[in-house]
Amino acid sequence: MSVLRIGNFSGFYGDRSDALREMLTGGELDVLTGDYLAELTMLILARDRLKDPAAGYARTFPRQLEDCLGLAHERGVRIVTNAGGLNPAGLADAVRQLAGRLGIPVRVAHVEGDDLTAAHPGALAAHAYLGGFGIAACLRAGADIVITGRVTDAALVTGTAAAHFGWGPGDHDRLAGAVVAGHVLECGTQATGGNYAFFGDGDVRRPGFPLAEIHADGSSVITKHPGTGGFVDTGTVTAQLLYETSGARYLGPDATARLDTVRLSQDGPDRVRIEGVQGEAPPGTLKVGLNRLGGFRGEVAFVLTGLDIEAKAALVREQMTDALAKSPPAEVRWDLVRTDRADAGTEETASALLRLVVRDPDQRAVGRAIGEAAVELALAGYPGFHVLAPPGKGAPYGVFEAAYVPQDAVEHVAVLHDGRRVPVAPPQDTRPPDAVRQPPLPEPLPAGPTRRAPLGLVAGARSGDKGGDANVGVWARTDDAWRWLAHELTVDRFRELIPEARELPVTRHPLPNLRALNFVVEGILGAGVAAQHRFDPQAKALGEWLRSRHLDIPEALL
Repeated sequence: MSVLRIGNFSGFYGDRSDALREMLTGGELDVLTGDYLAELTMLILARDRLKDPAAGYARTFPRQLEDCLGLAHERGVRIVTNAGGLNPAGLADAVRQLAGRLGIPVRVAHVEGDDLTAAHPGALAAHAYLGGFGIAACLRAGADIVITGRVTDAALVTGTAAAHFGWGPGDHDRLAGAVVAGHVLECGTQATGGNYAFFGDGDVRRPGFPLAEIHADGSSVITKHPGTGGFVDTGTVTAQLLYETSGARYLGPDATARLDTVRLSQDGPDRVRIEGVQGEAPPGTLKVGLNRLGGFRGEVAFVLTGLDIEAKAALVREQMTDALAKSPPAEVRWDLVRTDRADAGTEETASALLRLVVRDPDQRAVGRAIGEAAVELALAGYPGFHVLAPPGKGAPYGVFEAAYVPQDAVEHVAVLHDGRRVPVAPPQDTRPPDAVRQPPLPEPLPAGPTRRAPLGLVAGARSGDKGGDANVGVWARTDDAWRWLAHELTVDRFRELIPEARELPVTRHPLPNLRALNFVVEGILGAGVAAQHRFDPQAKALGEWLRSRHLDIPEALL
């Protein structure tokens, strides 16, 4: 069969609004996928649904589609998106109404079965991560637009490819190849130079969105439309492959992709070939994302300027502790951020921030109480007392947890464009895999002179979140740098460079084909992004912090 060209026009809820038109007009495509959902997004949509039961989907998608539906229809480009969020049926109806108003004959289908909220009392939203065969059923029946709720990000591609090539649930290698291509596409411009460690290698002021040319054997080429910004090379694809993954196995409801078998090669300018991906049976369970309210959070940022920063911080901490003693919040956290410089040329660069974050089930304990205590220090605190912003009334925060249910416990249903409801059978083959053998590491680099320098001079990194855990993927750009990195960046060295991880479980996963190490740090994000446990609650910059740390690097690599 012919090559299937799948493009991406959205990597998150809030992505570039004109990307849909850009992708439709920039070159040839068969299908466009839009990824709108993340752990935090599901909580946002759940809170929308509390206010309006008819809400719960990405409201930006219909606005994008209104401008481009006619263009997609003219060009014969199908659209597959998880913008349905918590209400895929509602979004499908909204798209039908839009098409009717515009006079464009469009067949709209959607996928149901992921919503398990009723089975999890106390959760605002509980949704299983479905696979792609519901999408495939909709496309095979002739749908032009397929709306889903919580499917895996890669399912937008696996379902589309399965429909096009006729793959079945047992085609594990082919499905795994599509999983890998889907994982590269899912975050949009992160595959074309966005958020890339070596962003100076190209013009990334406005990266174009990526597309995958997928072949019947599951191999693919990642590229972008001609003339669009950014760039695609083995580095940008490696970075995205490592994003929000863990070990050699990338588990999915359609197939398990063996990341340790992925082979990348430059296939020309802005073209990277992905091949050799081996697949295994999917697990017998589906992940379920549970979102609930955890309580209320308040924050005050005190500005400390000039001399005696530590003493000023100690004074305000003591004063606030005394003021809050009568009704202390359940959780109190202080962080002194030393952004100040000696003999600074501006007041801002002479200042540090002392952040007070409090949490409590009672909104009053984190709102009015902390606000009054802080404001009362205005004329009675340290010299130069002021805060970045007036204290608020306290905002609700969320907690994310993962649960697992058997695949056959979920009623996965494709609701076709003509209203027929087609059950999607769970995979029959869910054999537990054999243990992955530890891949052999390369021979160490011969000893020689070293220089103290940042790790980022010889290695790239990308990091992200999975619930309360974070991953940091680190890769070398040359074979010699990999020979050094594989032996130097041990778990102990990682903990030394990232002090926050010293008391936490850290697992290292070598991926020699990618010249990469993937570190998973358990619990560093507390109860997940919505809980805002740390300064960088999604660990987006954890990898860049690691790259900035100094260690002894062989001069031959520098």
